[in-house]
Amino acid sequence: MTADPPAGPAADRPAPAPADRPAAPAGPGSLRFGYGTNGFANHRLDDALAVIADLGYRGVALTLDHDHLDPFAPDLARRTAAVARRLDALGLAVVVETGARFLLDPWHKHAPTLLHDDPARRVEFLRRAVAVGADLGAEAVSFWAGVRPADVAPAVAWDRLVAGCATVCAAADAAGVRLGFEPEPGMLVEDIAGWRRLHDALGRPAAFGLTLDIGHCRCLEPVDVPDCVRSVGAHLVNVQIDDMRRGVHEHLEFGTGEIDFPPVLAALAEVGYAALVAVELPRHSHAAPQVAARSLDFLRAAAERAVAAEHAVAAERAVAGRAAAGPGTPSDHPGGG
Repeated sequence: MTADPPAGPAADRPAPAPADRPAAPAGPGSLRFGYGTNGFANHRLDDALAVIADLGYRGVALTLDHDHLDPFAPDLARRTAAVARRLDALGLAVVVETGARFLLDPWHKHAPTLLHDDPARRVEFLRRAVAVGADLGAEAVSFWAGVRPADVAPAVAWDRLVAGCATVCAAADAAGVRLGFEPEPGMLVEDIAGWRRLHDALGRPAAFGLTLDIGHCRCLEPVDVPDCVRSVGAHLVNVQIDDMRRGVHEHLEFGTGEIDFPPVLAALAEVGYAALVAVELPRHSHAAPQVAARSLDFLRAAAERAVAAEHAVAAERAVAGRAAAGPGTPSDHPGGG
């Protein structure tokens, strides 16, 4: 069995409690945008962080991978402390992502998952991710179920998932780290309804929140994207954002799919979501700096349109309110009332 990760900075300072949240945004214009390092796979991690910060992002979704803070390489505590210092120097908040494709098995994508006959390496990876998250002061550690192996019965896969998640929840609770479980199209838990079922099966632990990918909502949820956000606002700890088309699980650059983003950003602000909203474009590393720059420009413009729409609605309501009050009310006359 793999040894426990060495103690790091979190041994000297308490990690944020799962109930702690950043202050709620004042509106769509106050949302904090980040970018995923899985979209910078061809960059050294230090270089990727510098580009993301220089572009104006306020955070990063850090996918632990062979070249990005490998949790199985030597000197994990030292390397994690160095990344923590770098993030602090750049003013970047962080969430930890665990979707590396071939970190655990060089032959099989994402294997093993919590659903496999021997999930030990996946469980150990997630335990290490929680420890890294604590040491970085991460806002959340995100993970998913995995695709059910063909030779594993659905009921068996479900029981394995619940057991594995319970183990990870215990580690997160002990470390004071929030978990964000992500429904992923094609996996055993692929939608919000599946997350709710899993949340209930685990006894609704406080540390077990939701990672919501905005593109996935368009891909397969039965309601529109802003309503998806509203329906789970109380459980959101991590948001990934990308464009997508109905029925097609393909992460697209903004403006090339079917999502109307200003109402989505308005819904995030409406539910009081204050954690990172991180761009998730894992197949765009070949042009990472340019794609990241375009993405932030798009999101800022969408946020401005959302704010303008809110102001327009407020102005219409004010006009309607004055019209309903009619002339001759005490407020219309000096000294009245």
